[in-house]
Amino acid sequence: MAGAIASAMLFAFPAFAQDSRLSLADRVTRLEQQAQNKDQSGTGMVNQMQQLQAQVQQLQGQIEELQHQLQTLDDKNKAQYTDLDARMGRLEGGSAGAAATAGNNPQTQAGNPAAAASAAATAGNTAASQPATAGNSSTAAGDPAAAQAAYDVAFKAIRAGNYVEASREFRSFIQQYPNHALAPNAWYWLGESYYATTNYPVALESFQQLLSQFPQSDKAPDALLKVGYSQLELKQTAAAKTTLTQVTTKYPGSKVASLAQERLQRLQLQSGN
Repeated sequence: MAGAIASAMLFAFPAFAQDSRLSLADRVTRLEQQAQNKDQSGTGMVNQMQQLQAQVQQLQGQIEELQHQLQTLDDKNKAQYTDLDARMGRLEGGSAGAAATAGNNPQTQAGNPAAAASAAATAGNTAASQPATAGNSSTAAGDPAAAQAAYDVAFKAIRAGNYVEASREFRSFIQQYPNHALAPNAWYWLGESYYATTNYPVALESFQQLLSQFPQSDKAPDALLKVGYSQLELKQTAAAKTTLTQVTTKYPGSKVASLAQERLQRLQLQSGN
């Protein structure tokens, strides 16, 4: 009996040892799998971070592209607006020259009483809205061709983007012809020349000067809008909001009112109110 038990134990011990080895191998395998899973998890996190970085770079590129498109559109709109005003300026200059010719031609007045009355009314309105300045009024009236030529030189400079030259020429025009029909335009484009070079304080003064001297000018709505824009650039937010609101109420349904309303909405979104 004792021999049988010993024999059984001899046979059982190798099996037990084998089971122990298999159990240890399983544990090692399990540990290796866990380590591999951790490595894979870490690799997954790295991949996710790389993907996020790539997405951020892509978004930054899209933002830069949108900014470029906005700048391009802004430049295009400014060029179109400048060209439109150039043509309007030429028409205004031509109308002013024709009115002066008709007013100085006795035969025209005699042959056409209506034209003479119109010329007289125009002269009266001009005198009422633009007070004469001694020493300069004779210059403006004496050589309209020279005045138009001086204005054209200044306007050509601003159309070409030569803002420094444009500001110098427009100031010279205003000094020589302060009561000319194109004086309001000169004040406006003087302000634009400073605005384009980010000299916002002087631009603001120019636009305000136009509004002060020529409140009924066709350029007054645009000048008032640009007063608001200049105030925004100078961080005068409260004053700018007041000015832009004034544009919407004073010129309802106009292009400047639409632009003012758009800027007010952007300010409201930025403030979160």
